[in-house]
Amino acid sequence: MKKSNLFLMLMLLALTLVLAACNFGAEEEKPASEDGKKEGTEETTEGGPKELNLVVASEPPSMHPQLATDSTSNAVLKNVFEGLTTVKDGEVIEAAAEKVDVSEDGLVYTFTLRDAKWSNGDTVTAEDFAYAWTFALTPENASEYASILYPIKGAQAFNLGEGSAEDLGIEVVDEKTLKVTLENPTPYFLELTAFKTYYPIHKATAEANDTWFAEAGDQYISNGPFTLSEWQHGGSMTLEKNANYWDADNVALDTVNISMVESETTAATMFDKGEIDFLGAPYQSVALDVIDRYKEEGILNISDYASIYVYKFNTTDEIMSNVNIRKALTLAIDRQGLIDNITKGEQTPATGMVPAAVKGFEEDRGYMKDNDIEEAKKALELGLQELGLSDASELDIKLSFNTSEAHAAIAQFIQEGWRTNLGIEVTLDNSEWQVYLDKLSNLDYQIARLGWIGDYNDAYTFLEMYNSADNGNNDTGWENAEYTALLEQSNKEQDPAKRLELLKQAEAIIMSEYPVAPIYYYTNLSVKKDYVENMELDALGNIYLKYVDIKK
Repeated sequence: MKKSNLFLMLMLLALTLVLAACNFGAEEEKPASEDGKKEGTEETTEGGPKELNLVVASEPPSMHPQLATDSTSNAVLKNVFEGLTTVKDGEVIEAAAEKVDVSEDGLVYTFTLRDAKWSNGDTVTAEDFAYAWTFALTPENASEYASILYPIKGAQAFNLGEGSAEDLGIEVVDEKTLKVTLENPTPYFLELTAFKTYYPIHKATAEANDTWFAEAGDQYISNGPFTLSEWQHGGSMTLEKNANYWDADNVALDTVNISMVESETTAATMFDKGEIDFLGAPYQSVALDVIDRYKEEGILNISDYASIYVYKFNTTDEIMSNVNIRKALTLAIDRQGLIDNITKGEQTPATGMVPAAVKGFEEDRGYMKDNDIEEAKKALELGLQELGLSDASELDIKLSFNTSEAHAAIAQFIQEGWRTNLGIEVTLDNSEWQVYLDKLSNLDYQIARLGWIGDYNDAYTFLEMYNSADNGNNDTGWENAEYTALLEQSNKEQDPAKRLELLKQAEAIIMSEYPVAPIYYYTNLSVKKDYVENMELDALGNIYLKYVDIKK
């Protein structure tokens, strides 16, 4: 899932379909001391280190905070890095910053950093944050998430090549003080500073080695509760407790072993055998064929969160450029039938772009009906006429998804519905996760699935990626000037009710042009062993391993 996919929240079946992957590789044991204990580990009540075993569905595409776009990468990054703020129990709290002062007009944020260290012992400085944010905004670095920094004064202009770094509202006052000036008051700015694109980078390391993030070990310097100690590409990753982390005394786990397992069924078998301790996005997903059994056993946890499963249309494609073809395909999806018969995770049919879990969007906005076959047939007839075709059988359509049993099952269900109800034959196409992301970014597809988890708890995070065809998370080629203008107005509007209305007007535009077919609003399905404590997902699907404990 992208994140956010979802997310670029990779990602995801509302049984929280995460994303693709490989097999677990062997791990090297740390050398033991003379008493037979691994160095740098705490002991459980039974004398051993506290280890948590997890799986992800694929190799993380990027372990660079400013370049990562997907939920698999994010699952690791949020535990090895830490922003100025973080989230605990759904509330934003100070993290690398020990104090935040906000001006009366809401435009200037002054962050005072705590006495925090990098994993190599160096001091975390305000310059490290400024360097990372400027890196993300520098056009040549092609950060797909650069736009999440646009609330900062001068950020958008600089990222679009129309301004300079000197004009950015990012001021390093001194080693421990960072002053940030915004373009407009942004009520959720402190949620943004908890997001990965706002994490710091160890400036000295990045300047000395521009591929510092490609391997684990001493070159991978981070400031979070864990370090990336081992990375066997395509096989596994190992996180170790960061002894230099400012709050290390409150980190219970010593080691987190993360294997890469592409098959949801294999992951479920591993859980059943006790080889892993937790299963659920972002750490793989619960396989479709074990959902009923886990329900019967009383161990399946189902929770709502702000995320959506969609099919995107490549509007630059000859067939998908036709709005009526896109409309027909969107309307002719039996969402409730899909949920009842395939995903079985108590998801909700999505008939809008913003999930009902987002404040102000709880009610159905009336954009369309689920499985509206009659309207779909009318749109199809118009679309065929406009394309100069006489029959739906003349359409040549390919539906793409990343390799996953769950995504394949969803695609097959929708494929059959389109064939039965519209007479459209659709070819299915699956790719490994990184290859799949490249296809989306290069518009090398016609229809493609994606999951998107809110980057922060606001409707804007579900609408902003479509503000321009050039937005790194757009992946559709679609843009609309009126839509963009409404989003820009919403950023300047300080009255909450008026701002909400502007966002709904924008949503109505995108829902009338169908560059995206919303399918369902996710629920998060997970199972965990009884001895795993405090491993809970927040409303945005985040799991912070800092708070997790093992009690055997």
